Amino acid sequence: MLALAGVGAAAVLADTPPPTTGTTGTDTTSTATATTTVAAQTIPDGIVLGGVAVGGMTTDAAVAALQAAYGRPLVLRLGHTTIRVAPATLGMRLPVESATQRALTVSENTILRLRAGVDRDLVRAYVARLAKRYDRPVRDARVVLHGVTPFMLTAKVGHALHQRWTASAIEIEIAEGTREPIVMQQKVVKPTATNASIGPVIVIKRGSNVLTLYHRTKVVRVFRVATGQAIYPTPLGAFHIVVMWKNPWWYPPNDPWAAGEKPTPPGPDNPLGTRWMGLDSPGVGIHGTPESGSIGYSESHGCIRMLIPQAEWLFDHVKIGTPVFIVAA
Repeated sequence: MLALAGVGAAAVLADTPPPTTGTTGTDTTSTATATTTVAAQTIPDGIVLGGVAVGGMTTDAAVAALQAAYGRPLVLRLGHTTIRVAPATLGMRLPVESATQRALTVSENTILRLRAGVDRDLVRAYVARLAKRYDRPVRDARVVLHGVTPFMLTAKVGHALHQRWTASAIEIEIAEGTREPIVMQQKVVKPTATNASIGPVIVIKRGSNVLTLYHRTKVVRVFRVATGQAIYPTPLGAFHIVVMWKNPWWYPPNDPWAAGEKPTPPGPDNPLGTRWMGLDSPGVGIHGTPESGSIGYSESHGCIRMLIPQAEWLFDHVKIGTPVFIVAA
């Protein structure tokens, strides 16, 4: 609490008579005790300091009133949730001593401003914790496997707290001493991939040499295919179609089995047939093949072979980004 500063002090000393000397030679001295009194200072009438009526109060009483007013908790609201936070936990600094001394020097009915300080780092860290608690992450629609069957995770709209706006509103209320409820705002975060954007899905059963085309989770068509030999297995996992070529060239890979081979242009002898649907697994794709006898067996060097007419049909029913799941079944 503020000690009474600038208070006028009246020191009253009692009269002290001079010493008297007797005939016996003994000095007698009479001394009165010194007394100090302090007159409490009062703020002029009608003074309003930082929105608090302190007129007619002593400085001590005014300090207490200001600390009580500015120390009230802030009220934050988000939907049906109400949160209260003490300004002191956000680093509020209130210069009450200097403010009340200023109030002593002005004339009656004067309105004075008072601004509290605040630790912005503490405010921003607090708002970030609120966001972590109340934000709802967006979810894109996507397809996952449930066993060997596609299952669609539906899209969900996300919500994110307007952190900068909320922090600014808190700082203003602390500084001004106002305590109106702060209605926090959230921005809507829309999913990039919606339910409607999910289309074809491919599931390849490597052990069974079967490719199934789905539309979302509904079977569209089933094909017999050829997959990789034991020494060149078709990889298992979740992939996507990343490139689609009509009438592709075949370029020999840097593998021992292709040593001495030369690039092959489009035509009946092209190992890729007439269509190539490359996956995001290096060197692996779905394609046609002139070797129809390999269909139904593990005969390829890692790719998924189809009969040429069937590969052409599939090419027309998929797109870049189509999910491709390869399972061991």
